[in-house]
Amino acid sequence: MSVPEGLERRLGAIVGEAGMVRGRAGLKTYECDGYTLERSVPELVVLPATTDEVARVVGLLCAEAVPYVPRGAGTGVSGGCLPVDIPVMVGTSRMRAIREIDPANRTATVEAGCVNLAVTRAVDGDGLYYAPDPSSQSACTIGGNVAENSGGPHTLKYGVTVNHVLGVEIVLPDGRVEWLERETGAGLDLAGVVIGAEGTLGIVTAAKLRLLAKPEAVATRLAVFESVAEACEAVSTIIAAGIVPAALEMMDALVIEAVEAAYNFGFPDDAGAVLLIELDGLAAGLPALAARVEQACTACGAREIRRADDPEQRELLWRSRKRAFGAMGRLAPSYCTQDGVVPRSRLPEVVERIAAISERHRLRIANLMHAGDGNIHPLILYDKSNDDEVERVLMAGHEILLGCLELGGSVTGEHGIGVEKLALMPESFDADTLAAMADLRAAFNPENLCNPHKVLPSERGCVEVRRPRPRGGG
Repeated sequence: MSVPEGLERRLGAIVGEAGMVRGRAGLKTYECDGYTLERSVPELVVLPATTDEVARVVGLLCAEAVPYVPRGAGTGVSGGCLPVDIPVMVGTSRMRAIREIDPANRTATVEAGCVNLAVTRAVDGDGLYYAPDPSSQSACTIGGNVAENSGGPHTLKYGVTVNHVLGVEIVLPDGRVEWLERETGAGLDLAGVVIGAEGTLGIVTAAKLRLLAKPEAVATRLAVFESVAEACEAVSTIIAAGIVPAALEMMDALVIEAVEAAYNFGFPDDAGAVLLIELDGLAAGLPALAARVEQACTACGAREIRRADDPEQRELLWRSRKRAFGAMGRLAPSYCTQDGVVPRSRLPEVVERIAAISERHRLRIANLMHAGDGNIHPLILYDKSNDDEVERVLMAGHEILLGCLELGGSVTGEHGIGVEKLALMPESFDADTLAAMADLRAAFNPENLCNPHKVLPSERGCVEVRRPRPRGGG
């Protein structure tokens, strides 16, 4: 479907020239999200600056029966904001305001285009912070986090986005604006339905966030292992002991190689894997808890345990971890990141399967994990100029996710379904469950104008795969 004659002018009258993106060069910027292989260029991008402008834009598109796709900062990983046969994109990147900070009640109400990290910076002086911390938190926005129910390293202990959102302002597909509250606990949790729906139920324009008090003390450890299997065993041992770290991350030898080359933290270049473990809480009990973690790691074969007690050293360590994906370009011209989940106890099995897939498809695969909650991020290395390798990458990624399902897990932990994993939905859910999901979507989005062809399988939910660029995420 194409943009009807005259619609571009009418949309421009709502958002002004600053809110319109036209022309081949400008539109090409919006042909994909941050990391997905697929590409599709919208005919028109509209960037409202207020909720009222979003409502008027959506109302006009509804009246003209024109489908549209919402977009935040474009840091997604599964193609949720890809304009698949959708002519208009409605972005929220100009809506950056922090509407209210309420330190007494530990809440902040922010617009959809507010950057994740900006929330914590805004409340730092009050001794507060916003817990969900995706690796892209310096760029990703709250609207996109709500759409994808984003996670991050520290959500092992504190939970993902849905655990920290108290209400959302949403523009429904007919242009109505509604505030969906979660605080009272009364009635249906409609805000909870919207969180993680990947923008298929409407456009979230603002959210009320729960803030946490900064922990009194933090203990950060880097445990060095000869093998990934030993590191995986240590993960299960720590959790089985009743210890829930704030973060429990694993990097294998390939990731260590790339990160050390990029950031010179001092990672051991001969290690098979490292665990990045962070504990937080009251200062009085933390040293004893850290000692128990160290003992668990040593019992599982850790050859060395380093302490990152200096704040600058801790910051560099976390910067190295969160920018690990960007460092992978030092190992290959391109790479593709997958996102699956398995029970923690089955991490060794999924690592074995990934190794077999790597050998079968003649591809190097690095392993980076939110290991504490079984969320794996295999990074498949390849050359984007080699068409045969591109095909093998797609097959390898599909096999990895099928393996997660076979081991009792899921095809996504935090990156979403989007368009990238549509073919795996029938493998994940039976027909009745998929039908129930479709009915729920229809209750919010009866004409299926808002972000169609996403999450749920449809005959138009796939696009031609073009040669990907070297990016990753997670």
